[in-house]
Amino acid sequence: MDNKLQTGIIRISDEEFRTLVDFVHKKYGIDLSKKRLLIEGRLSQTLRNKKMTSFQQYLDLLFHDKSGSEMTILLNKITTNHSYFARENEHFDFLINHILPYMENTRKNHDLRIWSAGCSAGQEAYNIAMAIDQYFGPRKGSWDTTILATDISMNVLTKARQAIYPENNLTDVPPAWRQKYFKPLGNGNFQVCDQIRKEVVFKVFNLMDSFQFKKPFDIIFCRNVMIYFDSSTTDRLINKFYQATSPGGYLCIGHSEVVNKDTTKYQYIMPAIYQRSER
Repeated sequence: MDNKLQTGIIRISDEEFRTLVDFVHKKYGIDLSKKRLLIEGRLSQTLRNKKMTSFQQYLDLLFHDKSGSEMTILLNKITTNHSYFARENEHFDFLINHILPYMENTRKNHDLRIWSAGCSAGQEAYNIAMAIDQYFGPRKGSWDTTILATDISMNVLTKARQAIYPENNLTDVPPAWRQKYFKPLGNGNFQVCDQIRKEVVFKVFNLMDSFQFKKPFDIIFCRNVMIYFDSSTTDRLINKFYQATSPGGYLCIGHSEVVNKDTTKYQYIMPAIYQRSER
């Protein structure tokens, strides 16, 4: 029996589904156990483009692809890399009004360690850089505020490095910031200015891998990433973040995400913002 419906959807068998779900969960922490229809809907065209008639053929290709390009395509298909500037802007207000003043008073070496984890196409990381520039002003030159921005998708990191965004990504950006930090390209797109772009370093990183950073971070943003994880994976990741946070350092997560207060040592500050104890 042909496993294609008239709509062109290719159905995934129970065994194929379990194999894919287990693999993605183990390697990337992403929970697809309730995403069967999404997988069939978003990957059927990929299979047809490759002249495949079953998900088993696709899984064979996926597991034997040493280049990692097929996995990149898969991750791009099953996750939503939707972001824009000033998203959940309360975080950036808190960064300017509370976190950065605290850091300026306590980091006597003028070295700030900042991580945008799961940075997607770069809007969050650049937004952090703009907030830092806005806060420090002429004092900025005496500080090292380079931002590490990571994601598992090479595709979105390529876009992030280009720093070119459509105008609807800038809807909530204050006019003064738009004028100062963006240059219009004349085709409805805008590019982040060189001054801000040089503040961010983009790298591929899987949050399920071990954290082996030379120094702990003072500020970690990981927003709207853990919505793809189950509770146990989220708990483990939060504890990894805690171990990678300097005393007094902050963690910002998405407003739809939850930190289990029974399994973390972070102190709750306000919705979606947590701090490691100074001791």
